Amino acid sequence: MINKINEIRAQIDAVTSATQAEVEALRIKYLSKKGAVSALMNDFRTVPAEQKRELGQKLNELKSYVTERINALRDNASSGAGDADMLDLTRTAAPVRLGTRHPLSLVREQIIDIFRRLGFTIAEGPEIEDDWHVFESLNFAADHPARDMQDTFFISRNPDVLLRTHTSSVQTRVMTSQKPPIRIICPGRVYRNEAISARAHCFFHQVEALYVDRHVTFADLRQTLLYFAREMFGPDTQIRLRPSYFPFTEPSAEMDISCNLCGGKGCSFCKGTGWVEILGCGMVDPAVLEACGIDSKEYSGFALGMGIERITNLKYQVKDLRMFSENDIRFLEEFTAAH
Repeated sequence: MINKINEIRAQIDAVTSATQAEVEALRIKYLSKKGAVSALMNDFRTVPAEQKRELGQKLNELKSYVTERINALRDNASSGAGDADMLDLTRTAAPVRLGTRHPLSLVREQIIDIFRRLGFTIAEGPEIEDDWHVFESLNFAADHPARDMQDTFFISRNPDVLLRTHTSSVQTRVMTSQKPPIRIICPGRVYRNEAISARAHCFFHQVEALYVDRHVTFADLRQTLLYFAREMFGPDTQIRLRPSYFPFTEPSAEMDISCNLCGGKGCSFCKGTGWVEILGCGMVDPAVLEACGIDSKEYSGFALGMGIERITNLKYQVKDLRMFSENDIRFLEEFTAAH
């Protein structure tokens, strides 16, 4: 038994460094119930009585020594020393450059955060949609130009399947599946069959909001818009609502904000008017509520929608929409501070 004790001690002494996994393997090998030290403790029962005192002392010393050595190896491994498996020898010696958030993602999250504070929740839907959710339920006439192939991407030869042209389709999906009150915000990518240029693209990003409940008025819409504009562009921002037309809202309006570059005095960015258009809005048309199974005599609502690229342009003065999708590192690095 003395030889076995000395052998185990020599084996432990030979281990100078180990990983966490290797240390755990050593603990199991020597200190577990079926380990080498435990086996010696079991053999101790057969030792003659005159040798028990000496061997018992040596066994206790061995167990303490093995425990201390394994604990020391574990501490050494956790501090990183000897943890050779953690080293990536193929890694470049130069510092790794960290990425940044995309400007559209930054603005999208800021818009969502503002509306969340007003009690809106996020709703999402498919980008490949059907005609009913994109057009028919939203009061688009059968001969509306938006249904034409020059404006819409249709899937294969099926005229009923298309890439959504706005995230209003998410609103109709929610209205047909939930009962009021409804207060949602719908961010997402949309597609339109347009020539790509500095001012237009065949895909872009929208955020739309919908609020349906009893006694919702245009005053609620205006106050929501004013709150959003001042949270997004600053506390001194003013808004202006101009009459407009959308098939799914009545009355409808376009919203302008006071130019955040000249403070409303007039400059080249706002074309000397002091105002910049940012979104469309209005009260949900009763025909849309009825198409989605909501009683328009009991409930009313408002909706609004904006292009994320448009808002990003206003915040960061990006003049070419194509830069958002080209992944030019030089352009994206300009938003490191914004992140």
